[in-house]
Amino acid sequence: MSTKKVSTEQILAKLKIDTLNDMQLASASAVAQHNNLLLLSATGSGKTLAYLLPLVKLLNPANPNTQAIIIVPSRELALQIESVFKSLGTEFKVTCCYGGHLRETEENNLKQPPALLIGTPGRLADHIRRQNITTSSIETLVLDEFDKSLELGFETDMSFIIGSLKSITKRILTSATEAVNIPAFIGMDETVKLNFLSNTAEDSRLTVKTLVSDGKDKLDTLFRLLCMLGNRSTIVFCNHRESVERTSNWLKEKDIVTVFYHGALEQPERDAALCKFRNGTANVLVTTDLASRGLDITNIRYIIHYHLPGSEDIFTHRNGRTARMDASGTAIVILSPEETLPGYIDAGTEKIILPETSILPEKPAWSTLFVAAGKKDKVNKIDIVGFLSNKGRLKKEDIGLVEVKDFFSFAAVRKNKISEMLRLIKDQKIKNKKVKIVVAK
Repeated sequence: MSTKKVSTEQILAKLKIDTLNDMQLASASAVAQHNNLLLLSATGSGKTLAYLLPLVKLLNPANPNTQAIIIVPSRELALQIESVFKSLGTEFKVTCCYGGHLRETEENNLKQPPALLIGTPGRLADHIRRQNITTSSIETLVLDEFDKSLELGFETDMSFIIGSLKSITKRILTSATEAVNIPAFIGMDETVKLNFLSNTAEDSRLTVKTLVSDGKDKLDTLFRLLCMLGNRSTIVFCNHRESVERTSNWLKEKDIVTVFYHGALEQPERDAALCKFRNGTANVLVTTDLASRGLDITNIRYIIHYHLPGSEDIFTHRNGRTARMDASGTAIVILSPEETLPGYIDAGTEKIILPETSILPEKPAWSTLFVAAGKKDKVNKIDIVGFLSNKGRLKKEDIGLVEVKDFFSFAAVRKNKISEMLRLIKDQKIKNKKVKIVVAK
């Protein structure tokens, strides 16, 4: 392994960031000076960078073993952190472990120990039991959104993992919720707490509105609301997986282009749904609260609470998907006639009156291609864009977001170019290999 260290200044230059925000600066200082840190900061405020930058300084390039572990509540958050870490431009190896894909793939990656290990509790616990991870060398523990991991029932796995880490000297916990209880098994003695929630709780960029449905079933009200909002990026939150699928399918029958997302989907289905939403193939994502944290989706204009959130925390996290950074956003709570607003929502919020006539929103201009090759096939974004440009004769503006996973990829292509492009590439090869390319289901 290289013994070259990368400075924070070099990393920021690579990321095109001029200065860190106050929370990130305070976090870097606290990690350097203290062993136990609890960092409270709102979703979208830059927490990942706030702990990754000081963590990189703790890693020793001459040490060939795993030195740090980050435990997260969801696959998507794990993959997002891995992506941010890779963007820092260090030479440290990182491995991501999560359910929903082959464990053998991760076992092969773990044969050469990564400096940093990122994963979900269940899969990490499984690897430790199988002795795929050398726990004795790990000195830094990060629990990102640890309260969500506890909320989702991962306490037993987390307790087992942390109990297996006998050499931990530094612990970093993050949460976007103030009312957090730190279990004893984490071993947080003499904790330094950084609370940046108060600075962001009252966000003037977020507008909350209410809409009363005509009847107990809110589907028609939701349809009319989406027609009124137009083709802006919108997340619709439901409380149950069955409701998510029912709502999404009903909207599709009404000719609203939607995708749905919940925890029972296989990983490729999750990836496809989120990619289609990110790249503009669908402007409406119907989901459970699984999507309320840890997803890297920008420029969401509307949050619709189709079902009332179970608590103020859930309401806050759902709304945290919009009005991020310098953007504005609107949260809309749909009430049936017998429902009342929870106490944490101002009863004086503006009430929406729907127009009498509903006009379908303009259809998205993009479609998503599924490409049956990814990182493990040595295929990258440049390969895919080059292939679509040269063989598919697409112009630069006809190709949208390209996302490359381990074994497959997605590429957004203008809908009116798809048919001719598929005809042109029918017998062509990517990197001298025939690869299945179809419109993503």
